[in-house]
Amino acid sequence: MPRLFTALEIPSEIGQCLALLRGGLPGARWITPENYHLTLRFIGDIDDALAREIAYMLGQVKRSAFDLRIDGLDSFGGNKPRAVVAAAQPVRALIDLQADHERLMQRVGLEPAERKYKPHVTLARLRDASSRQVADYLASHQPFRSTPFPVSRFVLYSSRASVGGGPYVVEAEYPLAA
Repeated sequence: MPRLFTALEIPSEIGQCLALLRGGLPGARWITPENYHLTLRFIGDIDDALAREIAYMLGQVKRSAFDLRIDGLDSFGGNKPRAVVAAAQPVRALIDLQADHERLMQRVGLEPAERKYKPHVTLARLRDASSRQVADYLASHQPFRSTPFPVSRFVLYSSRASVGGGPYVVEAEYPLAA
């Protein structure tokens, strides 16, 4: 059964800037730059028939290309931080695209996403990092803001169940209108 999710790819020049943020945080497992992405909708482990249906349905998404930028660093997990992330600006085009994906997944019978959507690129997964260490790391790397980059497609990724995620394989790509 494939483990699937939809996402935006991160251009290599933005990935190189994000990669410069690696290091300096005990207990961090840093994501390799080639695995940077911005998840739109995690789908999970599904059977091949549903995977084919989802791949077809995603082709029905009709949205325009847009520009996006990374704007700040954050952590997830509160007092028990579990990830350091680069936040993406929640521009209307991104939020609308993600909402389309959420609606499609519910139409094919998947449960609604458990959390409110916060667009981000995961930089590191944390184990045994204190909230103080994470706060110090974030403070020493702020402000972080990328140059705007064009988003001209979204992709359907598959992954193997593994610690830290990846490697990710593009199963299908879906262009956004020019």
